[in-house]
Amino acid sequence: MTVKVVLYGIGAIGARIARCLLAKEGVEVVGAIEGDPAKVGRDLGEVVGLGRETGIRISDNADEVLSRTKPDVVVHATGSFLKEVFDQVMTCIKHGANVISTCEELSHPFVSDPELARQIDEAARRAGVSVLGTGINPGFLMDTLPIVLSTVCHEVRSITVRRSINAAARRLPFQKKIGAGLTVREFEEKIRTGAITGHVGLKQSIALIADALGWRLDEIVVEPIRPVVAEREVRSDYITVEPGRVAGLRQVARGLMGGRAVITLELTAYMGAEEFDSVDIDGRPEIHMRIRPCVHGDEGTVGIIINMMRKVVEAPPGLLTMKDMPLPSATPGSQVPT
Repeated sequence: MTVKVVLYGIGAIGARIARCLLAKEGVEVVGAIEGDPAKVGRDLGEVVGLGRETGIRISDNADEVLSRTKPDVVVHATGSFLKEVFDQVMTCIKHGANVISTCEELSHPFVSDPELARQIDEAARRAGVSVLGTGINPGFLMDTLPIVLSTVCHEVRSITVRRSINAAARRLPFQKKIGAGLTVREFEEKIRTGAITGHVGLKQSIALIADALGWRLDEIVVEPIRPVVAEREVRSDYITVEPGRVAGLRQVARGLMGGRAVITLELTAYMGAEEFDSVDIDGRPEIHMRIRPCVHGDEGTVGIIINMMRKVVEAPPGLLTMKDMPLPSATPGSQVPT
C-alpha cells in the first residue's frame, strides 16, 4: 500500500524528513504546509535542497491542502509545546488524517496538558484516526529504549538514563539553544525569560516509563537547568567558547515513589562533551547498556518518524504514546539510494 503523506512544517527537521520520504518507495508526498512566508509558493524540492523540482508547492493554507490531497498521514514538525501545535493537530484530525508529530510535549500529552490531550483524543476517536508524538528524545532513547530493555527483568527497582551530546558537532541552532558562548549571567537571564528552553521532554519521558511499568509516581521533579562552564577554549564551525563562558547545559529530572528516585534522567549537552547514551536498570537481572558515540539526534528523529509512520496509519484511533504502539523497528524500504 502506498501511503499518502502531507508534510506539515518544513524547518530543519521537516526538511530532512522530506528528503528521505521523497526518495522512498511506497510513499507519496502529496502536499506541504509551512508558515514561513519565505518558503510559501516555492517548490518543495527547491526548499529542502533536493536538487530537483517535485511539483509540490508549499502552502500556508492547511485546510486547503488537507482537503485537496486527503492524506493517510500528516508528518507534523512545527513546535515543541502542546499549546503551540494544538490547533494544527486538530485541523489534521478534522480532515480525517492520522498524525505523527515531533512535538516533544505530544510524546506524553496526558502529563503535558490533560485537558488538551483529552480534546485531541476524543476528536481522533470520533474521526477514526490516530495521533502519535515521537522522536529520538523524547520518543525513544530516554523512554522507549529503557522500557524495552526492562523486558528481561523480573524485578525493577530503579532506572537511570543518561544522554551526553557534544554540541560542537551539531547545528548552530542547537548550539544557540543550549546557550553556548554566553556568560553565566546571560545564560541565567535567557533561561528566566524563556529565550533558552533547553531540552523539552524529560517529564514526558519519565511519565512514559512509569506508565509502561505500572508505577504510580508520587511526583516528577524537573530540576532547574544548569550551565556547564568551559574550562578551556572550545570551537565549532560556528562558535568559539572561551574559558569561563557557557559551553552548554545539564538537565536532570526524577520520578519519585515512596520517598526515593525510581527514575532518573540526565541530559548533558555542551561543546566538547564526551558522547554517549546509557541505560542502567537496577533490577534482576541488572542491565547496563552504553552506546558510543550517542545516537545522532536529527538523523535518529528522521528514522523513527519514518519507521513509525505506517504503524500510526494502522493503529487504533485515539491519542497514543509509544508504549501503545507495536514493537518499533526499521521498516521495509529503510535503505534508500544516497
